[in-house]
Amino acid sequence: MRTIIQTDQAPAAVGPYSQAVRAGGWVYTAGQIPLDPATMQLAAGDITAQTRRALENLAAVLAAAGCSMADVVKTTVFLTDLGEFAAMNAVYAEAFAEEPPARSTVQVAALPLGARVEIEAVAREPRGGAMDAADWTP
Repeated sequence: MRTIIQTDQAPAAVGPYSQAVRAGGWVYTAGQIPLDPATMQLAAGDITAQTRRALENLAAVLAAAGCSMADVVKTTVFLTDLGEFAAMNAVYAEAFAEEPPARSTVQVAALPLGARVEIEAVAREPRGGAMDAADWTP
């Protein structure tokens, strides 16, 4: 059984995909780029600001699925410039301060709408039931 996850607290899908899918006790998110969900405009600023917005979007999608950042077991981070890894990593470390998930980080030629970072995640549904909101805020 699959359940599609949708929230207006994160950018709407701009193509034929879902923000997240729940299946078998797991939540698989689409990659989140640094779009402001209210304006659908790319977050202004450097990689730090863009990473923060992408993580805020990820947290919102997870919250809509009844999960939090603490439930994430694996992420993939896509960067257009690995030279910005340290700055991205500093913000990422705030979101996953304790028991961080497994992670892959890769450099890509380009990301949608000129984004510098995209982050996707796999989370395990909490055993105690749904969460009210994400547990990480900037």
